[in-house]
Amino acid sequence: MSVSLVQKYNVPGPRYTSYPTVPYWDEASFSPNRWKETFIQSFTESNTTEGISLYIHLPFCESLCTFCGCHKRITKRHEVENPYIAAVLKEWQLYCDLFPAKPIIKEIHLGGGTPTFFSPEHLEQLINGILSKAEKASEFEFSFEGHPNNTTRIHLQTLYDLGFRRVSFGVQDYSEKVQTAIHRHQPFHNVAKVTFWAKEIGYTSISHDLVFGLPFQTLDNVIDTIEKTNSLSPDRLAFYSYAHVPWIKGNGQRGFKDEDVPKDEEKRKLYEVGKALLSHKGYHEIGMDHFALEDDAMYQAFKAGKLHRNFMGYTASKTQLMIGLGVSSISDSWYAFAQNEKELETYYARLSQNELPVYRGHVLTEEDLIIRRHILNLMCQFSTSWQSDDLYFDDLPEVLSQLHEMELDGLLQIKPNSLVVTEKGKAFVRNICMAFDLRLKRKTPQTQLFSMTV
Repeated sequence: MSVSLVQKYNVPGPRYTSYPTVPYWDEASFSPNRWKETFIQSFTESNTTEGISLYIHLPFCESLCTFCGCHKRITKRHEVENPYIAAVLKEWQLYCDLFPAKPIIKEIHLGGGTPTFFSPEHLEQLINGILSKAEKASEFEFSFEGHPNNTTRIHLQTLYDLGFRRVSFGVQDYSEKVQTAIHRHQPFHNVAKVTFWAKEIGYTSISHDLVFGLPFQTLDNVIDTIEKTNSLSPDRLAFYSYAHVPWIKGNGQRGFKDEDVPKDEEKRKLYEVGKALLSHKGYHEIGMDHFALEDDAMYQAFKAGKLHRNFMGYTASKTQLMIGLGVSSISDSWYAFAQNEKELETYYARLSQNELPVYRGHVLTEEDLIIRRHILNLMCQFSTSWQSDDLYFDDLPEVLSQLHEMELDGLLQIKPNSLVVTEKGKAFVRNICMAFDLRLKRKTPQTQLFSMTV
């Protein structure tokens, strides 16, 4: 990749798990009652045709990984498990009381934190409690994130018996020096062990999460990590850019110096070499930072134009309504976003008052809904179109004018009624989306809100 392009386009930018992005939510016009109206509307429109998705945030971790940007609570006290499960099930009951019909669940994803911090018995209690109030869709998809160091065979078997077929293991990097810097010690044999267990039990999609741009990470580290990963043949991979945002995460990302983190051309080379290696091993790029083998459902969804992206990341099965349960979780009714309380004690207090623990959100305008569809198209299919009138917006000519320079740089092609990202441009898809981000352009942040795009 051209060094000049990296220098030119390496600017702070969103990852677009939502549009508008969280810093641009209009919280003043949001209210819990408005949120209830939108999720009931969305439920009525889509429950019988698509079903709904549940994201359940399990925030506890026994130790702090200093690369992590997720909301978590560090503790070794496992007596926190039972009251948290009870709280999540109470929150689910509050939603079920509002639904006009029995929910049909298409997706459940357990994220964290560390979901496998919880015992298999408590996870079984959680999932059975959720399903006791709902029906499963005919083609449901349940997934969870497993820590290689504490995921047991009983965890895997218990969740498999409950219907889980997808598991994602966080690997990051196998270098001991990098692992020490990010406080995430996990030897290769731990990852191999849980991967083989998952295959033996019958999981149909096993994913490994890798990260490039970590402190002290070298090109040799990335090559070694990908070679080791390939020996285990996971069905899909996430190859994320490390988001160095210590101004947001505080001391959690200050376990090393800024100069220890690869930047610009050095960081981009880690990605380019890693991507080439993955391609050589038979992995296809799908969306931003994600790769899958040809027989994986994620790749099939990408080829069919059905790949979707939300606060859970990329998914092969779209639902209009996603309910987030647990502390800090974000829900999406398509018409509005709502985020739960971030502090555990406040989350518990709201539930004790029989209130949905939502503390902020955003109701999308008509313009937001159009821009959201364009950004989703770009992030999921590397193309978008305004052939139909419902995808045209007044600022489109100006957006295309701003994209002209990227076209000259070979990053995209602008056609009469559509835009296609080139192979060269896939690395800059966040920059391309930023041209459509009207809220970002109308109110340039005065301080750095986002990680660098490269």
